[in-house]
Amino acid sequence: MIGPGNQALNVNNVVGQHANLEITNHGSDWYYAVCAAMGASTLIFMGLAFRKPQNDRVFHYITASITAVACIAYFAMGSNLGQVPIQAEFIRPGNKWVRPAGTREIFYARYIDWVITTPLLLLDLLLTAGVPTPTILATLLADEIMIATGLIGALTRTRFKWGFWAFGMASLFFIAYELLFDARRHARALGGDAKKTYMMCGVFLISIWFLYPVAWGLSEGGNVIHPDGEAVFYGVLDVLAKPVFGFLLIWGHRKISSSSVGLRIRDRSQIASEKYNHTTGNTQQYGVHPEGPGANVGSHPATATATTTGHATHTNV
Repeated sequence: MIGPGNQALNVNNVVGQHANLEITNHGSDWYYAVCAAMGASTLIFMGLAFRKPQNDRVFHYITASITAVACIAYFAMGSNLGQVPIQAEFIRPGNKWVRPAGTREIFYARYIDWVITTPLLLLDLLLTAGVPTPTILATLLADEIMIATGLIGALTRTRFKWGFWAFGMASLFFIAYELLFDARRHARALGGDAKKTYMMCGVFLISIWFLYPVAWGLSEGGNVIHPDGEAVFYGVLDVLAKPVFGFLLIWGHRKISSSSVGLRIRDRSQIASEKYNHTTGNTQQYGVHPEGPGANVGSHPATATATTTGHATHTNV
């Protein structure tokens, strides 16, 4: 029967299969609360972006994208959607929180969130430190492996899930090395506000990330805590790793320009305006289109010659 209050679990009970052990209304309420926090943070980050020049908004846009995706994922989980029942490896009849478990609810929506947002979190940090592109790509690949192995492990009912957990941990240690050693070296070379912002945000983020394997082991992995407890554990970590991290990063970037960290972001409207204004006379003098020279770079109309090969004629302009 539909009544007042949060009825998401009742309404969506007809969608898909459901596990013996799944979230209650308390877990659903918490997921919706985190959803609201993510959505509000997105609006704030976008509002702050419009206070910066267009070519200095990249970190605001990346950070807003992180919380926007998380907002959608938490809406799905609060609605008890984006989940699948998986037979629990460990049945714990003596544990009052999980003793009903034969199957446990696994939210694949969470991993869809992470596979999009965690590379963006790393991108925020690595761009701040001025890390070279090949190192960025390698670190992002390690991150994707970490999330993929976490999902496969969560969907595995046998002890082989811990093998995937180990692969994920190896990836996490590689990421930690890149953040704590390699990227920090580049940040030190930049110095100034970029270095301070990276040091603060980098240590903060990687410290939080090392708690995620603990949460995984207690929930999807070991079936120790109830899905409501899982919701709170992951929710607190995600709020710290996304909105709180985002506010720290954006605050640190308030005096940092994109060019100061090695980013060359073109403002196409400004470039076009300058180019047209600068080349108005030169266009007529040299015959070069304001969008840039053609194949015959540097040719002057006075020295242009026509060449014929077979039946085709080519003219330098």
